[in-house]
Amino acid sequence: MPAFARATPGQALGGAAAAGKAATGPPLRLGIVYFSNGVEPAHWWAKGTGAAMELGPGLTPMLPHREDMVFLRGLYSQNALASTSPHLGRMNLLSGAPVSLDPDVIRVGTTMDQVIAGAIGDRTAVPSLVLGIEPNELRLEDGLSMVYGSSLSWVSPTRPATKEIYPARTFDRLVGDGTGRALDRSILDAVQDEAASLKGRVSRDDHHKLGEYFEGIRDIETRIARASKEERLEGWRPTLSQPDMPRPKHELPQDVPAHMKLMLDLVVLAFQMDKTRIATVMLNNDLSQMNFKFVEGVSGALHLDLTHNGRVPTKEAMYLKTNQFHIAQFAYLTARMKAISEGETTLLDNSILMCASSLFDGDLHSAEQLPVLLTGKGRGSLQTGRILDYMDKGDAHRKVCSLHLSLMDRMGVRLDGFGDATTRLEDL
Repeated sequence: MPAFARATPGQALGGAAAAGKAATGPPLRLGIVYFSNGVEPAHWWAKGTGAAMELGPGLTPMLPHREDMVFLRGLYSQNALASTSPHLGRMNLLSGAPVSLDPDVIRVGTTMDQVIAGAIGDRTAVPSLVLGIEPNELRLEDGLSMVYGSSLSWVSPTRPATKEIYPARTFDRLVGDGTGRALDRSILDAVQDEAASLKGRVSRDDHHKLGEYFEGIRDIETRIARASKEERLEGWRPTLSQPDMPRPKHELPQDVPAHMKLMLDLVVLAFQMDKTRIATVMLNNDLSQMNFKFVEGVSGALHLDLTHNGRVPTKEAMYLKTNQFHIAQFAYLTARMKAISEGETTLLDNSILMCASSLFDGDLHSAEQLPVLLTGKGRGSLQTGRILDYMDKGDAHRKVCSLHLSLMDRMGVRLDGFGDATTRLEDL
């Protein structure tokens, strides 16, 4: 990550619409929902404004939320577009940094959600919530590690954030003392002596990996230290002090729609209890092995096969249904947050939610533009019910990292540049 992309304490300044300590009222939250393998381009469009906005078939689940939505067209990542790896080389949606195509070097940029977490995450029990549905994959694809395809959020250029896929473990981290302190303490007791003894015995080549191991231990120590320290905005308290949902069952859900709903419900719970202000959810991994037979009208193929459809009409129709299913999950999250009151505003009013994929046309592996939706008013900093079309404005005005800079500004983290961008997104 370039030096200018790292937030310093002086750069993490909160404004009236951001998560600053001096602000009053509810804090600003940022939620990001990712779906893999792009969209069916012919069905991904919007026209008009507000309640009269027309939406393409791929976006029909958002019809009730047109006045809460910003449809962004034409944004892209230069490093994704230039990559020779059609899938994994484009898994830089939240960083804009080049993905290493050297099989021996795992590297991509620190993502914007983790830059924000590094600057303001100490105000909540959980600096950021990183969730998913499918487990991390250890196989190779085109000679590259599927750690790229399994990871949306990266805490450093070489280390993805730990993605939690178990609803029960997520619940346990949010509830109780909010940190999983007892579990963290037991982990520390078990590994600290062993880690110290390893230090003098590993080879030079292994020192880097050992450094990452120690970094993980320091993360646990930081969480323990944070357990008794939660910074609250002056004059504001969360509307929910205890969970309003039961603890999920311990096992991993086998029903995909139920699993996704649970994870989205946990994001809402985390925001409402102010356990975190930053969350990412991967609905599926890139090159997903998920079978969408649970969607009516979809049968006989994995999601990846439906996206690589060769424009076969029957497969295209099923691909559209998977697009609609993904967008329905984002619509569900939007609706849930819109229904929760925070005084004279709603949880959605005090949030920005983003839904996006790392590809546009899944069949062609197209990255010339990305599908991006926003909902929420960002504590008054975001005007919704609009379409913002950057397709014909020139490459300098189409950078998805300009969007990230704009969102980071609103979250109280102002940088001179991020990824391939040094300017904010116009008109946002």
